[in-house]
Amino acid sequence: MQNYSIILFDGECNLCDKSVTFIIDRDPKKKFKFASIQSEVGKTLIQKCGGDPDNVTAMYLITGEKCYLASTAALRIAKGLSWPWPLLYYTLIFIPPFIRNIGYFIISKTRSRLFGKVNTCRIMTSDLEERFLSHPNI
Repeated sequence: MQNYSIILFDGECNLCDKSVTFIIDRDPKKKFKFASIQSEVGKTLIQKCGGDPDNVTAMYLITGEKCYLASTAALRIAKGLSWPWPLLYYTLIFIPPFIRNIGYFIISKTRSRLFGKVNTCRIMTSDLEERFLSHPNI
Protein backbone atom coordinates (compact mmCIF):
# COMPACT_ATOMS: atom_id res chain seq x y z
CA MET A 1 0.00 0.00 0.00
CA GLN A 2 1.31 3.41 -0.94
CA ASN A 3 1.66 6.13 1.67
CA TYR A 4 1.25 9.04 -0.72
CA SER A 5 -1.40 10.56 -2.96
CA ILE A 6 -0.94 11.23 -6.65
CA ILE A 7 -1.64 14.56 -8.31
CA LEU A 8 -2.25 14.47 -12.05
CA PHE A 9 -1.59 17.86 -13.62
CA ASP A 10 -1.37 19.43 -17.08
CA GLY A 11 2.34 19.37 -17.88
CA GLU A 12 1.95 22.02 -20.59
CA CYS A 13 0.13 24.59 -18.44
CA ASN A 14 2.21 27.30 -16.76
CA LEU A 15 -0.34 27.74 -13.95
CA CYS A 16 -0.30 23.99 -13.31
CA ASP A 17 3.50 23.93 -13.31
CA LYS A 18 3.60 26.77 -10.77
CA SER A 19 0.97 24.95 -8.71
CA VAL A 20 3.15 21.82 -8.58
CA THR A 21 6.10 23.91 -7.38
CA PHE A 22 3.84 25.57 -4.80
CA ILE A 23 2.68 22.15 -3.52
CA ILE A 24 6.22 20.71 -3.38
CA ASP A 25 7.40 23.71 -1.35
CA ARG A 26 4.58 23.21 1.17
CA ASP A 27 4.69 19.41 1.39
CA PRO A 28 7.64 18.67 3.69
CA LYS A 29 6.31 15.19 4.53
CA LYS A 30 6.18 14.31 0.83
CA LYS A 31 2.53 13.27 0.95
CA PHE A 32 2.14 13.94 -2.77
CA LYS A 33 3.70 12.54 -5.93
CA PHE A 34 3.04 13.92 -9.38
CA ALA A 35 2.40 12.81 -12.94
CA SER A 36 1.65 14.85 -16.01
CA ILE A 37 -1.66 14.04 -17.70
CA GLN A 38 0.30 13.85 -20.96
CA SER A 39 2.57 11.07 -19.66
CA GLU A 40 1.84 7.37 -20.03
CA VAL A 41 1.47 7.01 -16.27
CA GLY A 42 -0.93 9.97 -16.22
CA LYS A 43 -3.06 8.56 -19.01
CA THR A 44 -3.19 5.14 -17.33
CA LEU A 45 -4.24 6.64 -14.00
CA ILE A 46 -6.90 8.86 -15.59
CA GLN A 47 -8.40 5.76 -17.22
CA LYS A 48 -8.37 3.95 -13.86
CA CYS A 49 -10.38 6.88 -12.50
CA GLY A 50 -12.90 6.52 -15.31
CA GLY A 51 -11.74 9.61 -17.17
CA ASP A 52 -10.86 10.18 -20.81
CA PRO A 53 -7.12 10.86 -21.08
CA ASP A 54 -7.66 12.70 -24.37
CA ASN A 55 -10.17 15.13 -22.84
CA VAL A 56 -8.93 16.17 -19.41
CA THR A 57 -10.35 19.44 -18.10
CA ALA A 58 -9.50 19.11 -14.42
CA MET A 59 -6.73 18.20 -12.05
CA TYR A 60 -7.00 14.75 -10.45
CA LEU A 61 -6.02 13.67 -6.96
CA ILE A 62 -5.77 9.94 -6.37
CA THR A 63 -5.75 8.81 -2.75
CA GLY A 64 -5.83 5.05 -2.28
CA GLU A 65 -8.66 3.84 -4.49
CA LYS A 66 -10.46 7.21 -4.57
CA CYS A 67 -10.22 9.78 -7.34
CA TYR A 68 -11.06 13.43 -6.76
CA LEU A 69 -11.46 16.06 -9.46
CA ALA A 70 -11.44 19.82 -9.87
CA SER A 71 -12.13 21.90 -6.76
CA THR A 72 -12.50 18.84 -4.52
CA ALA A 73 -9.01 17.69 -5.57
CA ALA A 74 -7.59 21.18 -4.98
CA LEU A 75 -9.14 21.43 -1.51
CA ARG A 76 -7.97 17.95 -0.50
CA ILE A 77 -4.46 18.88 -1.65
CA ALA A 78 -4.63 22.08 0.45
CA LYS A 79 -5.65 19.94 3.44
CA GLY A 80 -2.40 17.96 3.08
CA LEU A 81 -0.09 20.98 2.92
CA SER A 82 1.69 22.77 5.73
CA TRP A 83 -0.14 25.36 7.81
CA PRO A 84 -2.14 27.59 6.99
CA TRP A 85 -3.25 25.95 3.72
CA PRO A 86 -5.51 23.31 5.36
CA LEU A 87 -7.77 26.21 6.37
CA LEU A 88 -8.92 26.41 2.74
CA TYR A 89 -10.19 22.86 2.96
CA TYR A 90 -11.99 23.35 6.27
CA THR A 91 -13.66 26.60 5.17
CA LEU A 92 -14.63 25.73 1.58
CA ILE A 93 -15.35 21.98 1.54
CA PHE A 94 -18.88 22.63 2.83
CA ILE A 95 -19.78 24.52 -0.35
CA PRO A 96 -21.37 22.03 -2.78
CA PRO A 97 -18.97 20.97 -5.56
CA PHE A 98 -21.25 22.19 -8.34
CA ILE A 99 -20.89 25.71 -6.94
CA ARG A 100 -17.14 25.46 -6.18
CA ASN A 101 -16.44 24.06 -9.62
CA ILE A 102 -17.92 27.06 -11.42
CA GLY A 103 -14.86 29.14 -10.53
CA TYR A 104 -12.53 26.17 -11.02
CA PHE A 105 -13.71 25.55 -14.57
CA ILE A 106 -13.68 29.23 -15.51
CA ILE A 107 -9.98 29.31 -14.62
CA SER A 108 -9.41 25.91 -16.23
CA LYS A 109 -10.84 27.01 -19.58
CA THR A 110 -8.79 30.22 -19.72
CA ARG A 111 -5.58 29.13 -17.98
CA SER A 112 -3.41 28.78 -21.10
CA ARG A 113 -4.50 32.15 -22.42
CA LEU A 114 -4.08 33.87 -19.05
CA PHE A 115 -0.94 32.13 -17.77
CA GLY A 116 0.71 30.76 -20.93
CA LYS A 117 2.28 27.40 -21.60
CA VAL A 118 5.44 25.93 -20.14
CA ASN A 119 8.42 26.53 -22.42
CA THR A 120 11.11 24.79 -20.42
CA CYS A 121 11.33 21.68 -18.29
CA ARG A 122 12.12 21.84 -14.62
CA ILE A 123 15.65 20.86 -13.62
CA MET A 124 15.30 17.61 -11.72
CA THR A 125 17.32 17.01 -8.62
CA SER A 126 17.34 13.48 -7.22
CA ASP A 127 14.99 14.65 -4.45
CA LEU A 128 12.53 16.07 -6.98
CA GLU A 129 12.84 13.15 -9.36
CA GLU A 130 11.46 10.74 -6.77
CA ARG A 131 8.33 12.92 -6.50
CA PHE A 132 7.40 12.42 -10.18
CA LEU A 133 6.00 9.09 -11.34
CA SER A 134 7.35 7.59 -14.52
CA HIS A 135 5.92 4.07 -14.59
CA PRO A 136 2.22 3.26 -15.12
CA ASN A 137 2.27 0.18 -12.87
CA ILE A 138 2.26 1.95 -9.54
